[in-house]
Amino acid sequence: MIDKAIEKYAILITKAIDTYLPIDYPEGLYEASRHLVEAGGKRLRPTMFLLAADAAGGKIETLVSAALSIELIHNFTLIHDDIMDNAELRRGKKSVHMIWGTSEAILVGDTLYSKAFQTLGMTQVEASRLITAMNILSRTATSICEGQWMDLEFEDRDDVSEKEYMTMIEKKTGVLYGASASMGATLSGASEEFVRGLDEFGRFTGMGFQIHDDVLDLTSTTSALGKRRGGDLIEGKKTLIMIHAKKHGLKLSAFGKKDATQQELEENLGLLQNGGSIDYARERAEMLVKRGKRALDILPDTQAKTLMLDLADYMIYRKY
Repeated sequence: MIDKAIEKYAILITKAIDTYLPIDYPEGLYEASRHLVEAGGKRLRPTMFLLAADAAGGKIETLVSAALSIELIHNFTLIHDDIMDNAELRRGKKSVHMIWGTSEAILVGDTLYSKAFQTLGMTQVEASRLITAMNILSRTATSICEGQWMDLEFEDRDDVSEKEYMTMIEKKTGVLYGASASMGATLSGASEEFVRGLDEFGRFTGMGFQIHDDVLDLTSTTSALGKRRGGDLIEGKKTLIMIHAKKHGLKLSAFGKKDATQQELEENLGLLQNGGSIDYARERAEMLVKRGKRALDILPDTQAKTLMLDLADYMIYRKY
């Protein structure tokens, strides 16, 4: 059931791209701006937004522009993230900076960021609700930058703790899911208590999503991921898996070694599997999602609530 809901809302968001992000002058800027947005992605954040709006009694057809604003913010962060990591692929396609250049990619990210707020501002709802949603989105964008800064700082440190990692992923990933759910409820006129519950749901399930993403980076395939398998390992990312491995004395020869061979990657994966690091991360992701799902106890039992619970499970059991 959740697969059909994700597909349904993804179609709505994809159609909205032509309306709210048309090819304008200079054409090159807008073609580059649409490159990653049109490359696909699961549209999970706008799906969470629209399900939350539905649960709060909102009119979905009037809130698509606001849902798209979430997707534009997300894509803005991915483009800048790829620049920082010098990543060649995203969603199975060449990353924006690899095609148009780094300076151009920075402008593309900035364009998506500003278009997100412009698009949100076009949403036809009561002004006070729109102002609150604008505040949520702006605070969220700042938190994402804080999380990304922490992630970069971790690269130069050997003593990153699990607590620091959890704070980082809450800021870098969790808050945007929290904003997705809380903005959908806010723009639909939900109570403050309702909105807080949905924010908590989004943040904790979003953190579970990120940890599961770290697991998939090691356990999925390059074709499914749309980028090189084991990228976090060879980039030396301080993920929960790596923090656990270091704590338990696992010697990973490929960690931070960008020219690691496939054989080294496979051997290191075996160490992480046998050493319990990957299973530990999976368990933490499940715990976070369970906590997020409990926050939905405040909602009445509706189809939208059921789908949100299903979405939470999908986020940590998906294959890519």
